[in-house]
Amino acid sequence: MSQNKETEIQLQYIEKCKELLAKSSTKHPTFHIQNEGCQMNSIQTESIAAIMEKMGYEMVDTEDADAVVFNTCTVRENANQKIYGHLGHLKSIKREHPDMKIVLFGCMMQEHHVVEKIRKDYKYVNLVFGTHNIHKFPELFYRALQTDEQIIDIWKESDEIVEGMPTSRKYSFKTGVSVMFGCNNFCSYCIVPYVRGRETSRPIESIAAELAGLSSEGIHEVTLLGQNVNSYGRDLYGRPRFAEVLALAGQSGVERVRFVTSHPKDLLPETIEAMAAYDTIMPQLHLPLQSGSDRILRAMNRSYTVERYLGLVRDLRRACPDISLSTDIIIGFPGET
Repeated sequence: MSQNKETEIQLQYIEKCKELLAKSSTKHPTFHIQNEGCQMNSIQTESIAAIMEKMGYEMVDTEDADAVVFNTCTVRENANQKIYGHLGHLKSIKREHPDMKIVLFGCMMQEHHVVEKIRKDYKYVNLVFGTHNIHKFPELFYRALQTDEQIIDIWKESDEIVEGMPTSRKYSFKTGVSVMFGCNNFCSYCIVPYVRGRETSRPIESIAAELAGLSSEGIHEVTLLGQNVNSYGRDLYGRPRFAEVLALAGQSGVERVRFVTSHPKDLLPETIEAMAAYDTIMPQLHLPLQSGSDRILRAMNRSYTVERYLGLVRDLRRACPDISLSTDIIIGFPGET
């Protein structure tokens, strides 16, 4: 099915939800939405919020609402425990408000044991879906509005990226632009490839059109997002083309451009050159090191050495003398002395 056709179908489901709500006894339905995790989650949360508002819901700050939606993260255990805590709190609210709809989606829902726990211990949760079928939310929510049965719809994978769905922005001056989804690296400590799937890049023309639109709307700052932006385009074009995306962003009219996250093994010379070529690309880079030991880096399946990393730092400082570098380091990795 084409992206445009899928978008059209989901927009129709938004209208169907709006019609259902108009016929209900709740005159001014409210929703509460909460986001956990990365900046990409934030962008998806903004899209879900915009869809809810198109349906006729009003956003509120309290969980005592007609619909409560959680975008979950599973990279950190604390994020999982917070979700279970919220669900425990919602149980008493739903007892008093049985028509409330509770929705869980995102990375945490891609874990089989989590879904089984929700199915067994939190039967009052109405709708559960994952990371690969977020574009189906209007259709799934329409089903949830018509039944009290729990709906669980988890896809193991998908290479479908649906453009043109409603979105809203938390800030009027800055936003994120997702350039790709998923990761192919399989670092030994990381769950992301299993919950986000393999790398799927957006067509470069779609990114260019979005950047142009944001510039015309007066957005001052854009962050280009992906689990590993440096490998952008390898799946679509046979080679990474992130340097071209940076050039597009640098010439888009947006005043400040940033990007996350970068994997050292895929940071190419042409990407560094693009960073240096445009004043609008901020001289700042987050480049995770993870360990200063080649032995531990091999155990982590990071695919670079300490010397390779330091060489990249030298190249970056040579091209952008004022660059600000930040990093991640894992301390106490299994086998580390």
